[in-house]
Amino acid sequence: MFSTVLIANRGEIACRIMRTAKRMGIATVAVYSDADANAMHVAMADRAVRIGPPAPRDSYLRIDAIIAAAQATGAQAVHPGYGFLSENAAFAEACAAAGLIFIGPPAQAIRAMGGKSQSKALMAAAGVPLVPGYHGEAQDLATLRDAALGIGFPVLIKASAGGGGKGMRVVTEAGDLDAAIAAAQREGASSFGDPRLLIERYLTKPRHVEVQVFADTHGTALYLFDRDCSVQRRHQKVIEEAPAPGLSDTMRAAMGQAAVTAAQAVGYIGAGTVEFIVEGPTFAFMEMNTRLQVEHPVTEAITGLDLVEWQFRVAAGEALPWRQQDLRATGHAVEARLYAEDPAQDFRPAVGRLTHLKLPDDVRVDGGVRSGDRITPDYDPMIAKVIAHGSDRETALRRLAAALARTEIAGLRTNLSFVRAVVTHPAFIAAELDTGFIPRHAEALFAEPPPSDHAIAAAALAALATPDLGPWSEAWRMNLPTSRSVLLRTGDRDIAVRADATGLTWDGQTRIAAAGPGRVTCDGISRPLVTIPALPLITVLQDGAAHLFTLIDPLAPPEAEGAGAGHVMSPIPGRVVAVLVAPGDSVVKGQKLIMLEAMKMELSLTAAADGIVAEIRCAVGDRVDEGVELVRLED
Repeated sequence: MFSTVLIANRGEIACRIMRTAKRMGIATVAVYSDADANAMHVAMADRAVRIGPPAPRDSYLRIDAIIAAAQATGAQAVHPGYGFLSENAAFAEACAAAGLIFIGPPAQAIRAMGGKSQSKALMAAAGVPLVPGYHGEAQDLATLRDAALGIGFPVLIKASAGGGGKGMRVVTEAGDLDAAIAAAQREGASSFGDPRLLIERYLTKPRHVEVQVFADTHGTALYLFDRDCSVQRRHQKVIEEAPAPGLSDTMRAAMGQAAVTAAQAVGYIGAGTVEFIVEGPTFAFMEMNTRLQVEHPVTEAITGLDLVEWQFRVAAGEALPWRQQDLRATGHAVEARLYAEDPAQDFRPAVGRLTHLKLPDDVRVDGGVRSGDRITPDYDPMIAKVIAHGSDRETALRRLAAALARTEIAGLRTNLSFVRAVVTHPAFIAAELDTGFIPRHAEALFAEPPPSDHAIAAAALAALATPDLGPWSEAWRMNLPTSRSVLLRTGDRDIAVRADATGLTWDGQTRIAAAGPGRVTCDGISRPLVTIPALPLITVLQDGAAHLFTLIDPLAPPEAEGAGAGHVMSPIPGRVVAVLVAPGDSVVKGQKLIMLEAMKMELSLTAAADGIVAEIRCAVGDRVDEGVELVRLED
């Protein structure tokens, strides 16, 4: 076994790998960009090496810098985590050339499975079932368009070298085809350095089921059961669980054996995942991820194995000690991914400081950030993964929902309320799963829970605790009973609260309220919640929901209705990848104007109202900051 390992990654996966390494007595080396100089994974490591500026291409994707860091610190092995260079065959080869152990499969296996088109040809030869589609080498627009028309709509366009939902578009009609192909090519080139695409029949109610495989250098290849990852947004997973509910034993065994066949066909070594599309009683190979998966904790929960430990052991030449019949799955596990993003704005990533973060301590949590850390525009906005295990699915879901209700995050928008809505939704509890789950239940899942009386009282008490409210205070008025008033805005609702000797009054009702550490009492009922005042913003955390209140100055002039409709601003820092209009063009409300790449995804910036394009203030390739005007419209 090697004594020192360098983790060529960041965030929660780097921290998770370090925990296993430390338990095994293996020293750890972190690498970091300038944006991550004070990051959690840097603080956890025994040693840390700066590798460049924030942009991934200048730091975490620099093979030369990472190899140099390993050599400078005496590391014998490199663990790539997932994302970045984890499925880069050239990186695996560079490690070998430098005398370093690459904790992953051989370069030829990565290369064989790295191109989706090539991998599907291999799987067809091995007898693994496939979804009908185009996997050819020709990549000109005419060929891709003809292939899509021949397959029939809807079709799924995918980056051949892709993963994580990048470079993926669903097209339902011919008029949208060219734009979708161009966007998928841009994302493929930007995220993976490869614009090649494949096109497949898009199944309307598929499930996304994957099988964890493991292989050693002694000829043993096994599967460690299956996971369901059907609940997705932007083709990226949100909730994962193991084992996949509702599959017959016969189908599980067939999928497991197909996954092992796929791994053996490319001479696989280490941990990998074979992903299948399942519809009804049939399944078809989708792709193989030649790395550890984000959702690996649910497999660890039901098997009792530490997959990172066995990655280390297999990389060091040890044999897997099991036969397939020795392996057992116990209970059920569910994982929720917490992201800094706004579900109501098409899951737009959020940038900012985590002013408050408290994660549950009675379930497994894999995290990579702390209170006070910043979510930057340079990397994936994941905050943490919350994983619950139980004797059965019902117990696991109940434990996960309770854990999410106790999770406290403030400072920026997150998907916490959304994922809790998913795992408590009756259809999810009934395991009515497919990749259309979120759009099908959007009305219930995206509904923001209204603030309770306790939350309103907490926000008002926090505002009233300010020593000098200035124009909000009414206590100075002569010949009137002492009272103070505040005006709070939450969403599109304004709440005027008056405090006097009788209590707090709003909406014509008076409540007796008091605040204590971590609790608020309202009309004799005490409930736990957390209040974080950073005036004029007050955040109240209750039952897994973050209620945002703004303290309003009643003397401020009202905002003009429709103000800002003629100004298209960058919502977060990013890079302009497409300008879809020109000065003088007529546009309608909702029309796409600019495509912005930020935090590993493309965002569409649209017109807020009908108008004429008066000015374009950006060009393709420009890097823009948050709040910068990109397009100006006139009536």
